[in-house]
Amino acid sequence: MVDLESEVPPLPPRYRFRDLLLGDQGWQNDDRVQVEFYMNENTFKERLKLFFIKNQRSSLRIRLFNFSLKVLSCLLYIIRVLLDPPPQGNKWYHIFWVTRCLPLWGLQVSVALISLFETVLLGYLSYKGNIWEQILRIPFILEIINAVPFIISIFWPSLRNLFIPVFLNCWLAKHALENMINDLHRAIQRTQSAMFNQVLILISTLLCLIFTCICGIQHLERAGKKLTLFDSLYFCIVTFSTVGFGDVTPETALSKLFVVIMICVALVVLPIQFEQLAFLWMERQKSGGNYSRHRAQTEKHVVLCVSSLKIDLLMDFLNEFYAHPRLQDYYVVILCPTEIDVQVRRVLQIPMWSQRVIYLQGSALKDQDLLRAKMDDAEACFILSSRCEVDRTSSDHQTILRAWAVKDFAPNCPLYVQILKPENKFHIKFADHVVCEEEFKYAMLALNCICPATSTLITLLVHTSRGQEGQQSPEQWQKMYGRCSGNEVYHIIMEESTFFAEYEGKSFTYASFHAHKKFGVCLIGVRREDNKNILLNPGPRYIMNATDTCFYINITKEENSAFKNQDQLRRNNASRSFYHGPSRLPVHSIIASMGTVAIDLQDTSCRSASGPNLALPPEGSKETRRPSIAPVLEVADTSSIQTCDLLSDQSEDETTPDEDVSTNLEYAKGYPPYSPYIGSSPTFCHLLHEKIPVCCLRLDKSCQHNYYEDAKAYGFKNKLIIVAAETAGNGLYNFIVPLRAYYRPKKELNPIVLLLDNPPDMHFLDAICWFPMVYYMVGSIDNLDDLLRCGVTFAANMVVVDKESTMSAEEDYMADAKTIVNVQTLFRLFSSLSIITELTHPANMRFMQFRAKDCYSLALSKLEKKERERGSNLAFMFRLPFAAGRVFSISMLDTLLYQSFVKDYMISITRLLLGLDTTPGSGFLCSMKITEDDLWIRTYARLYQKLCSSTGDIPIGIYRTESQKLRTSESQISISVEDWEDTKDSKEQSHHRNNHRNSTSSDQSDHPLLRRKSMQWARRLSRKVPKHSGKTAEKISQQRLNLYRRSERQELAELVKNRMKHLGLTTVGYDEMNDRQGTLSYILINPSPDTRLEVNDVVYLIRPDPLAYLPNSAPSRKSSICNTTGPDTREETQL
Repeated sequence: MVDLESEVPPLPPRYRFRDLLLGDQGWQNDDRVQVEFYMNENTFKERLKLFFIKNQRSSLRIRLFNFSLKVLSCLLYIIRVLLDPPPQGNKWYHIFWVTRCLPLWGLQVSVALISLFETVLLGYLSYKGNIWEQILRIPFILEIINAVPFIISIFWPSLRNLFIPVFLNCWLAKHALENMINDLHRAIQRTQSAMFNQVLILISTLLCLIFTCICGIQHLERAGKKLTLFDSLYFCIVTFSTVGFGDVTPETALSKLFVVIMICVALVVLPIQFEQLAFLWMERQKSGGNYSRHRAQTEKHVVLCVSSLKIDLLMDFLNEFYAHPRLQDYYVVILCPTEIDVQVRRVLQIPMWSQRVIYLQGSALKDQDLLRAKMDDAEACFILSSRCEVDRTSSDHQTILRAWAVKDFAPNCPLYVQILKPENKFHIKFADHVVCEEEFKYAMLALNCICPATSTLITLLVHTSRGQEGQQSPEQWQKMYGRCSGNEVYHIIMEESTFFAEYEGKSFTYASFHAHKKFGVCLIGVRREDNKNILLNPGPRYIMNATDTCFYINITKEENSAFKNQDQLRRNNASRSFYHGPSRLPVHSIIASMGTVAIDLQDTSCRSASGPNLALPPEGSKETRRPSIAPVLEVADTSSIQTCDLLSDQSEDETTPDEDVSTNLEYAKGYPPYSPYIGSSPTFCHLLHEKIPVCCLRLDKSCQHNYYEDAKAYGFKNKLIIVAAETAGNGLYNFIVPLRAYYRPKKELNPIVLLLDNPPDMHFLDAICWFPMVYYMVGSIDNLDDLLRCGVTFAANMVVVDKESTMSAEEDYMADAKTIVNVQTLFRLFSSLSIITELTHPANMRFMQFRAKDCYSLALSKLEKKERERGSNLAFMFRLPFAAGRVFSISMLDTLLYQSFVKDYMISITRLLLGLDTTPGSGFLCSMKITEDDLWIRTYARLYQKLCSSTGDIPIGIYRTESQKLRTSESQISISVEDWEDTKDSKEQSHHRNNHRNSTSSDQSDHPLLRRKSMQWARRLSRKVPKHSGKTAEKISQQRLNLYRRSERQELAELVKNRMKHLGLTTVGYDEMNDRQGTLSYILINPSPDTRLEVNDVVYLIRPDPLAYLPNSAPSRKSSICNTTGPDTREETQL
């Protein structure tokens, strides 16, 4: 066995216990060597080099001293010239010899000695092995010429009066000045100084040329006219300015030669300097220069950070930002890494913007560029993502880095960030305000399916306008629509308000109704002083407090309003006619209004979530008194509030005997157990008791659980909502959640079909498999078969999302080309289908449902141009697809981020309206439809009272649909060619039979393509069968007649039916109705109380939170569903 002790080496002396007690005495015997580093810098030469060259501050002092010596030598030369007596005698003698007094000579010798010593020392320190490189440098040669003769005169006294061209030291002074400025910029870490350096070099070069010429001419003319320094200055200025008076001219040959040399030098040196200066000036114009610290401290400015600046983005920002009066004195500093665009440069040269907008080319990731923009002094920083990129994730990553860089450089600067994808939102939670594009986009698209034109409503609310659009139009609907579009959301403290101060201690609904009745403002929400959460319509149980912040919708904020007394209002009542439409009440409604009714406040029946009960008054009470509406109570009575337990949905689950109590209605209510991304707001939804298998989510593929292969086979009771998208992004989750929110009645839930170009990933399917009636299908809207399989023929809405792969077209506005053409194809194939489209550029909305010969659309196009000329920010609002809510652009919501700088609550209110956030006690947006049985209410004010007194709902606007009025003028006629052809075919059918030739000739003139095809078809028939019997000829003639009479719509319908038969789908349900060309729709936000209600009006409501009305005996039930912590616990509890 090996002895282990002999194998283990002994410890070094310094690690022994004895040495630890006695001290480290054995260190001297240790073999370790102490090494000293950077010994080369301890030499005498390196220390001198560090002091004279390397160290910025000491080098700056040395160069400043050198510059002072050169300037002093030039001043001594001028003094010598002024003290020099007039020359007499031999003229050449005075060129080589001058008169120099002894004190002046001593000063010049001292300066020469110091300068020469410094030059030699710097040459020695800069020596790198080539001595001739140091000797042949022009500064060294000039130093030798100016200093060595003075040193020689010390040892040779007779040379003390020798002429020495000391004035050449001005060039050495210029060289020292350039080095001094470079060291100065190095010392203060200033890098953006090229322009300053070039200007300084140009000025110093020009001064040196003039000074050299002055001194040279003056000295050489000692042998001639004996000019003074002032005469030489006059001659040089006249000569260099190319004026040349001729009164002072050189006389000697040497002076003439010197002038020629100096002019040649000036012609060579100065243009080079000017060229470099012009080049730097152009580069500075491209980069934008700096925003000075003085301006940043005395003026207010905001910084806009973008990756690429387009003219549309810039104008949207500037128009919205400067629309607020208190922002007129602000400056906008644009920080963009790309060179300024030509169109942007042209706009920024307009005087209105050139004085307030500064463009800086630079990156937000560089501290130097952030310093140029004075980010630390900015009032706010807006960081926008580039949505016109194929890789939107990469664009978000750039935005995140910019936000981090700004937060690191200026932690106190408020950040307003736009992000594209919701999964990237949690990286910038530190930002003060964040707008996620896909969240808002899909939520608006979803609400458009159940509350028509929600996208238009939100867009108008977040745009700044005075409601002056359309006031010059002859159309009444355009005046009303334009006037109401000026309504915005404002806020005010209740105790400071004239609108709401008198309602302190009253219920919220009481304050909202009476404020609307008295002032025409719509109170939609409040916020407690000690709470940051905004509550939309907290309901009649909410008691107003003096310190509450009130949020209301009005044309302008209260601070800009003037209040008139009742007499003035009566006098002006006649002039307020644009709100008053003609009363188009049916006869039976007028008769019904003559009766009387009293609403029973004790009615506790559960109200429908789709709208309150606005039935006609009971017939038994018609002969007693006029119909009346219950007053809105100051303090809510518990019995007067119609409530129901939405967790049980007993009223919804009641079915008639002939209905199958199917499992489709057996849903639970709870929070979705799985979210596809971090940062999604939990929403109480309808959920399945058990998640369905992923294979059952595929609509067009059968599996072991079901055998359905198309939407028709499922036998849905409600119409479908189809979403056509390129990929199943996480933002699509926000489309499903609002449509499955707990306050939507179970019987009104529409099946959702996702038509995706690319298969979805598994984590998205795991998120949607808990929602009822949600399916997906891989296909494209380009393919008619895919559309038919997913059930487009019996769909309520078709939502078309702009594809990301087409957003980066070579021509910006062509990014929407594919989407527009596909939607136009859908519009022609399925004319009765409600299509909701999202585009990239708002200007492309004019191509939606495009008809080249629609005169009414052409008239609207002219109106849009006129409104744009008047400076409107909402010139596109009169386009019929936008007004009806059938198309919108997400870029319109950029103004939401800009508005939040002044209204920091706008993002929160918009998220609550769209259902992206749910706050306990806050209401939600919904709608109700006015039927003929509801017209007894008559006016919007009475509807406001009816809703506030019965259900606690707050109406905020009306979506109105009316028929287009045909006018005689061409600009106001709306008639489509297809409709005219169909009408003509039905009326002239007998005429075609009786007079075939005449009808044929007229149809051929109208359809040249059909005429050409029919003639080719007839010739082919004639070639195949040269002779026909009478019956065959009559058959052919009838076929030709039918071909002529077929309209384009009939051909398209026949095509669709043939494809449905080929796919094995039934054609029952394929609607061939007309395409709504006879109607137009628009929105009236917060209309006048006197506005008459019309049939088919859709009223936008903010309904109180139903969970806030649950009985006190059921809090445990609510908490068992809402207050869950872990995912396992949540899933087990709610499902």
